[in-house]
Amino acid sequence: MALTPTSRRNFLRLAAGGAATAGLAACGTSGPSGPSGTGSAISASGGSPAAGGASGSATYWTLSGAPGEAIRTNTVKRFNAANPKTPITITTFQNDAYKTKIKTALGAGQGPTIIWGWGGGGLKSFADAGLVEDLTSWFTQNPALKSKLFPSSFGAATIGGRIYAMPAETVQPIVLYYNKQVFDKVGAKPPQSWGEVMALVTKFNAAGIAPFSLGGQSRWTNMMWLEFLFDRIGGSQVFQAVFNGEKNAWSNPSAIKALTQLQTLVKANGFIKGFSSITADSNADQALLYLGKAAMMLHGSWVYGAIASANPSFVSGGNLGYMNFPPVEGGKGDPTDTVGNPGQYLSISSKASDEQKAIAKNFFSTAVLSPAEAKEWVDGGTIPIVKGSDSLLGGSKDADWLKFQYKVASGAKQFAQSWDQALSPTAAEVLLNNIAKLFQLSISPQQFATNLNQVIGK
Repeated sequence: MALTPTSRRNFLRLAAGGAATAGLAACGTSGPSGPSGTGSAISASGGSPAAGGASGSATYWTLSGAPGEAIRTNTVKRFNAANPKTPITITTFQNDAYKTKIKTALGAGQGPTIIWGWGGGGLKSFADAGLVEDLTSWFTQNPALKSKLFPSSFGAATIGGRIYAMPAETVQPIVLYYNKQVFDKVGAKPPQSWGEVMALVTKFNAAGIAPFSLGGQSRWTNMMWLEFLFDRIGGSQVFQAVFNGEKNAWSNPSAIKALTQLQTLVKANGFIKGFSSITADSNADQALLYLGKAAMMLHGSWVYGAIASANPSFVSGGNLGYMNFPPVEGGKGDPTDTVGNPGQYLSISSKASDEQKAIAKNFFSTAVLSPAEAKEWVDGGTIPIVKGSDSLLGGSKDADWLKFQYKVASGAKQFAQSWDQALSPTAAEVLLNNIAKLFQLSISPQQFATNLNQVIGK
């Protein structure tokens, strides 16, 4: 079973589209579209019915592109076969078309019954506007459904303590990768603490090897460092205060400490020379790792497949190491926590009829992440957010890697959504710009906090 590499560029295109559709996508940007470029629909019988659906049917809008489109379509077909009197019509859209269409349609009260999304800031905007159903009591009434999913997947589905979406599909944690050959060359071991990270910076620089590869021009790659440092130093509540809109949340002492630690790493030449001109989309940062120019790299789980494709022998030879981000001495964070993409999310339109809402809830409880669907995600090289899905991994040549992802995602008490997806596009752009300046040492931690405090809640 080969893993399918996914470019983070596709993920970030979505974040720029508007608060109502912000999030983290896990599928491609291409796919079928109708004459107007808006999408294509598949009914229970395979035809193309009108949008909206009758009272005895429901509609579902989602993204096109492999592998997700086929898996979602298969799930709908299985549901329709089991429920022929209450079918669901699935309509797929290209990324850019979807983020525009869903915002407009929901605002006009003409959206689908089931809304595919990314949680976080986008879901919050829907919930605040009263456009999506509150599913809290429904999950309370269906404890078996809730308990089968990774607990950490509910974070990005929860707004103000209320659940507004069904967590679905797969996880993609951020991972600390390392080149085992380079470590062996200098006689080093993977870092088990932040102090060991800084010691390795000195050791690798002395050996003429960059400690960390980084595609800093892409900005979001820099962000992953702060996400982990904030968590490991101050715990998940530090960024949660920002997401909750608390005044001056970025000035939390733990946040200032994390920002300072990051700049200490930059000043110690922790990153490869010229990192601010290296792009992640070109995969140049990955090449620096597997070619031995850099010892380590903090990046998303999606790059494993890209590395395996670019340098198969490096991965098959067991030279690629991976681990969760280590703890920081004296920090309040739980070292089992992670960041990245805790799942994708399905909401129900508050404007749907009672019958359509009932169909959607039946779909959630009987079809979404069923054993058949979970196996399809695993066969596509990803980890579905279902407890016990690691039992499906045994036949894969990448079983060790998949089991590692499963362990991280299922064991995390907190699986924080990437900041630029959790925040509104306005705040996210200010965040990314200031992160770039922080890494370039052109602003201080205090200036960073002041600039970000100004866009809290915007």
